[in-house]
Amino acid sequence: MPLYSYRCMDANGRTTRGSMDASNLLDLENRLKRMELDLIDCRQVAKKVISTARARISRRDLINFCFHMEQLTHAGVPILEGLRDLRDTVDDASYRGIVADLIENIESGMQLSEAMERHPHSFNKTFTSLVAAGEHSGKLPEVLRRLSDNLKWQDELVAQAKKIVRYPLFVGTVVLGVTFFLMIYLVPQLTGFIVSMGQELPFHTRALIFVSDIFIHFWYAILAVPLVTFAAVKVTLAGSATARYRADGLKLRLPGVGPVLQKIILARFASFFALMYASGITVLDCLRLSEDIVGNAVVAEALRKAGRLIAEGQGVTAAFENVGIFPPLVVRMLKVGEATGSVDEAMRNVSYFYDREIQEMIGKVQSMIEPVMTVVLGMLLAWIMLSVLGPIYDTISKIKT
Repeated sequence: MPLYSYRCMDANGRTTRGSMDASNLLDLENRLKRMELDLIDCRQVAKKVISTARARISRRDLINFCFHMEQLTHAGVPILEGLRDLRDTVDDASYRGIVADLIENIESGMQLSEAMERHPHSFNKTFTSLVAAGEHSGKLPEVLRRLSDNLKWQDELVAQAKKIVRYPLFVGTVVLGVTFFLMIYLVPQLTGFIVSMGQELPFHTRALIFVSDIFIHFWYAILAVPLVTFAAVKVTLAGSATARYRADGLKLRLPGVGPVLQKIILARFASFFALMYASGITVLDCLRLSEDIVGNAVVAEALRKAGRLIAEGQGVTAAFENVGIFPPLVVRMLKVGEATGSVDEAMRNVSYFYDREIQEMIGKVQSMIEPVMTVVLGMLLAWIMLSVLGPIYDTISKIKT
């Protein structure tokens, strides 16, 4: 189907823009009417693949989608009716367009999971596999409820992880701004007075003047180098699988941050593994789908290796132990779960344990950041004051004598 870029008007007279695939203009107009929108004008822009590539539902909207559909399907409302109700209550045009496309595809004979596969940027492989498992087992409401709970937990986890980054970035920006002010404006005025006294300057004062001159003459380079470095690293990682693997391995080894990141990755893996296994997905498929979830090339490679070992006949516990990247806690929990036949429950326990540890570690890291930043700023000010006031004090002492 071709993709149309359109401009339309809702019942309140507000105009919105969006894109939607349709067989022709009449089909596009009918689809918009089902969404209670009146077509104003449109143009054909591309094929269907572009529509699915651009469409995206945020995590918050995805949580709302799962909750809404779980409630309605649990109450016995047909999937199509539930999707129509959701479409009529959604304000975001892109989100509403995706729901409308799901309705169209299901009406044409597709299953819900098959319709979701047409929007891979909104519903990833793990999501659609879980929905498909729920459809085959007749437990779709339960799967949607678990997905909703899991996405809420993941949203909270992401928010906690961002706390580690936001505060240092804010304080670091303040420290950098203060440093620029001192080195470019304040220090030149003070050092100019010191140099005019004509006495020999100590090493730390000469070093301060040298650093101040660098800030004055090369301030653009000081600001540009981090940005250029960041862009170069991003381009390199995007174009090289080897570079991504090495960078992801370095992230896990970073002091302070590495252990927290590893626990976040393992908590996410354990949570989704438990969800998929409980929905009837095989262990090998759980591992394969988890490779896209962990977001780290080193851990993903470990999962692939564990999958190969299991396919060769090893047990789940032995495979995870031989990989060597998973800590003893995960191995022990898996061993108990494998012995009792409740692997999903064991992995949920792993996720819960790591979630507790992550919260504690984030609290500790945050409590350490503030005094470290304070010490750095204090040492900078002490260096400037010593370098400036030291020569002045020496000059005054000589005058008195």
